[in-house]
Amino acid sequence: MEKIHFDEFKKIELRVGKIIDAEDIPESEKLVKLKVRLESEDRQIIAGIKKSYPPSTLIGKEVIVVANLATRTMIGYESDGMLLATRDGDDIVLLRPERDVPEGSSVS
Repeated sequence: MEKIHFDEFKKIELRVGKIIDAEDIPESEKLVKLKVRLESEDRQIIAGIKKSYPPSTLIGKEVIVVANLATRTMIGYESDGMLLATRDGDDIVLLRPERDVPEGSSVS
């Protein structure tokens, strides 16, 4: 594992977001299109979580978002952020606050 300096880590802006909309991307087996609210801003985020989280189960969930990641296009859809997750075997597990916190809260 390559180690980074703390100053590099401080550049990453982690925020709590709330999923307010989730749609299937029919042309992909893995990708879901999400609308995530970060305080007063809504972001479109494309996430490869469809096999573990059908879109209908995501609305209302709080998630941890890398908020200052450069926009990326995935199969024609722009993604303006990234959700933090881990794996449990083949299952993807979203990282979430243990209780509700305000949208846009900084993660440190």
